[in-house]
Amino acid sequence: MPPDAVGADLIRSLVPGVIEVVVARGADFARAEDAVQDALVEALRIWPDDPPREPRGWLITVAWRKFVDATRADSSRRLREERMEDEPSPGPVPSTDDTLALYLLCAHPSLTPASAVALTLRAVGGLTTRQIAEAYLVPEATMAQRISRAKRTIAGVRFDAPGDVATALWVLYLVFNDGYSGDIDLAAEAIRLVRALLAVIDHEEVAGLLALMLLHHARREARHASDGSLVALAEQDRSR
Repeated sequence: MPPDAVGADLIRSLVPGVIEVVVARGADFARAEDAVQDALVEALRIWPDDPPREPRGWLITVAWRKFVDATRADSSRRLREERMEDEPSPGPVPSTDDTLALYLLCAHPSLTPASAVALTLRAVGGLTTRQIAEAYLVPEATMAQRISRAKRTIAGVRFDAPGDVATALWVLYLVFNDGYSGDIDLAAEAIRLVRALLAVIDHEEVAGLLALMLLHHARREARHASDGSLVALAEQDRSR
C-alpha cells in the first residue's frame, strides 16, 4: 500500500473491526479500546514511512500486544496473564464490517443512552474527545469524564451478547443527529448501519427509524442557503 493511501479515513474505518477482534480474544471493552488507541498512535508514527501490506492485521497484532503488555503490568490480573501467555498468530485477517456488531455491543443496558453515544463515537466512530465535546456543546473535560465513567461502568463486563435493540436504535438516532446538525458528518454512516440492522432483524421500529432518517436526510441539502444561513422548511426547494 502506498504511503499516500494511509490516512485518517482509513484508520477510522479499521477501528471497529480491530476492537471487535481484541474483545473476541478475551479483552474487556475498556482495555481493548485503550489498546487500540495505543496501536493507532504507533500507526500514525510508522505508517507514513513504512506502510503495512495488511493495515487491519497490523493494527490487530499491535493492539493485542499492547493489551497483553498492559495486562502483564497489572499485578491484580495475574490470572488473566496466564491465559494470555500464548499470543495468537496474526496471520491474514478476513475483511469484514464489524461496525454494526460493535454498535450493538456499545448499547449495553448498564449505560445510559448519553454515555452509550459518547462511548460509541469514541470507540466506533474514531472521533477524539474534543470532537465529541464540540458535537455536544460541552467542555472537553466534561466529555472526558463522561467517557471515563462509561468505561468504568462496563469494565470487566463480558460482551457475549449484544445490548438492547431499542437502546441501539436510540444510539444510532443520536449519532445521526450529531452528523445531521453538526460539522461531523455521521448521518450517512448511521443510515448505512440502520440498513444493515434491518437486513438481519425483522423489526418494525428499525424500519421506522430508517424511514425517519431518510426523510430528514433527503432535505439536508435544501436546509441552508448559499451563505450558510438556515432556510425555513416552507421555503426549502423540494426539487433538491
